Amino acid sequence: MPETFLLVRLLNDLLMGVEVWAYQSIGVTPAEAAQKAIKVNQALGLELLVVAGLVAFFLLVKLTLSVDKPNPAQQIAEIVHDFTGNQGEQVIGHGYERFQPFVTCILLFVLLNNFTGLIPGVVTSTSLPSVPLGLAVLTFVFYHYHGFRANGIGYVKQFLGPVWWIAWLLFPIEIISHCARMMSLTIRLYANMFASDLVTLVFFSLVPLALPAAFLGLHFFVSCIQAYIFMLLSMIYLSQAVSHEH
Repeated sequence: MPETFLLVRLLNDLLMGVEVWAYQSIGVTPAEAAQKAIKVNQALGLELLVVAGLVAFFLLVKLTLSVDKPNPAQQIAEIVHDFTGNQGEQVIGHGYERFQPFVTCILLFVLLNNFTGLIPGVVTSTSLPSVPLGLAVLTFVFYHYHGFRANGIGYVKQFLGPVWWIAWLLFPIEIISHCARMMSLTIRLYANMFASDLVTLVFFSLVPLALPAAFLGLHFFVSCIQAYIFMLLSMIYLSQAVSHEH
């Protein structure tokens, strides 16, 4: 993926300089150090821009919060909050509020990264497997952490099945099933966004501008659906993890 953003070039100049210095300090030659240094790609640059944009947006909402005259930013934040709250109440149930910040961030982060593909010449960052995989691993760790936090060591009972004498068989199956959730989250988001990017690129290269513009609308629709599905599955996994009815 080409380095099309100034931010990516600046990060590479800064971080690679530090890496080269670190390698040289342990005796690696400058040429070898430059080859070993890890470069920041465009996907990470886009992710950092999305994070910076979200932080700026919520800071703006907090600093301009008003009960009488809510500004457009506050109204958007309230719509998102109500939407994720309603979904959380239906899927997770009692106590969903403590998970709402996480699922809201997941929704917005995935959605905005999906939207980067709407920018001409920019590849959607979530069409690279590493980005959905990172989000899937984070979700996996998050819901297991809260599963143990809510149920203690009794959380392990979820992996043993309803009867003790078959637990030896069900336990490895359950472990594999939970690990497969990471693969499912990753492949679903990656494959759909990659396919959407590919279709849009093909039509932009073959036919006049008017028809490919319709595929940008399709990309927008797919981006919204995939962000919602990722958030919804995260909620389902959380609801199962924190449930006390084993």
